[in-house]
Amino acid sequence: MADRPPSEIARETLKQLAARRLPPTPDNYLALYDEIAGTRSAQPFPEGPLHHILRIMPGQTPAQKRLLGQFERAVNTKDWSALQSVLVGYANLGLSASAVAPADAAPDGSAAPAGAMPEEFAQTLSRLIDNTLPALGEDDPRVIEMAQQLITFLKDPSPPISTAQLMLGNFAYRLSFATEEQAAIRASLLHLLQMVFENIAVLSVEDRWLLGQAQALMAASTPPLTLRRLDDVERRLKDVIFKQTESKARTVEAQEQMKEMLAAFIERLARITASSTTYQGTMERCAELIGKASTLEEIAPVLQEVMGATRAMALDSRVANEELSDLRERTELKRAEVERLQQELDRASAQARHDPLTGSLNRKGLDEAMEREIARARRLGSPLCVALLDVDNFKTINDRLGHAGGDAALQHLAEVTRSVMRPQDLLARYGGEEFVLVLPDTTVESGVAAMTRLQRELTTRFFLQGTEKVLITFSAGVAQIHDSEDSSDAIRRADQGMYLAKRSGKNRVTAA
Repeated sequence: MADRPPSEIARETLKQLAARRLPPTPDNYLALYDEIAGTRSAQPFPEGPLHHILRIMPGQTPAQKRLLGQFERAVNTKDWSALQSVLVGYANLGLSASAVAPADAAPDGSAAPAGAMPEEFAQTLSRLIDNTLPALGEDDPRVIEMAQQLITFLKDPSPPISTAQLMLGNFAYRLSFATEEQAAIRASLLHLLQMVFENIAVLSVEDRWLLGQAQALMAASTPPLTLRRLDDVERRLKDVIFKQTESKARTVEAQEQMKEMLAAFIERLARITASSTTYQGTMERCAELIGKASTLEEIAPVLQEVMGATRAMALDSRVANEELSDLRERTELKRAEVERLQQELDRASAQARHDPLTGSLNRKGLDEAMEREIARARRLGSPLCVALLDVDNFKTINDRLGHAGGDAALQHLAEVTRSVMRPQDLLARYGGEEFVLVLPDTTVESGVAAMTRLQRELTTRFFLQGTEKVLITFSAGVAQIHDSEDSSDAIRRADQGMYLAKRSGKNRVTAA
């Protein structure tokens, strides 16, 4: 058969494919061609799969880097023998690591197999890798597959250290690319969001409610990001969007009514103009008739027509005046309503869940934050504290500096507090000069220490009113929330602690 020409063998191969009802794939064609020709074709070099393997081979140590370079050269030159030597080199690295690995004791005190990883350490490492996976997303299926294989391997009894070292090296190498890519994606998305929000803000300078939304989103997307911060902004925006949509619809309705009244006004003016034109024509015609009349009998009917037209004109003018007056009053009412709706819209934007003076949470925002933090603390079994602070001698500050100075002092206190607080802590204005701080993952001792630090910070950062330096102090009570109480109970205990601090001489912090 070897003497048959290739074209004849090819025709026979196609006939056999049809006769045997085989799919005309390259593999089936090549197998039948070799069978008919009595030869064996050379197998193609799997360059693509080997390059894929090359990307995940470990290359951290000098020996691994050397073998990795040899691996790449063997793939590029399609040299099977060199590739075999590289794989043997990697295997020897694994064997040498196994040979020198020390024997570890098992958790129960018995001797573990030589080179075996302690079970507790393997389980901890498995949990660490499992907790890493959610942060990677699903963009790289290979790194997820490698992580799952490593987790399964580590859950086996007494996994060999040498194998774990090799698998961990491969996973760490692949993970470095995945984390770099995730960080780049996050930075790019934040940059794009900032560009979108800045563009919205530029385009909405005349639209205050939309400008407020854009500024809130810009602040929310500015690193560092926290889930509490994003959740708070999301809740705030939902409330603002609802109120703005409602107010916007009412504003549009009022504007449409004003348009209708303006159209009616223009129509009435047209009718007045038409009546005036008709009246003027009648007067000119009657004047012409009077000029031609020679007897009183001829003048009498003309005078009656003039009087009738004058009465009709007067009646039309009176009705038009009444209608125009009514339209003017309705227009003024609608204008006032539009202005009121715009003011309501501005208040909705600024005061949804935040105090407009200090920018801290208001009572509504505090209630929602406390409900959320209490649920989280009980779910995780972590401590949660609330501190209630009251500015000392605030009436004296108000009397000396005026209400504007008192407001500025509260703003200064809020700014200093936010600069000292942790990112997860929350500040709310509870009353006139009272504030509440929500302190997650904080015991009562740590809460008292945090309030004391804030007091020290206020002594170094004076409030300036003109050229006058004003020292602001406060008294505070701190309460750790118990499992059986709600937010109002805890705030009530913190309030009692604050009054004890006041009676003890002010500028103090008391645990409740």
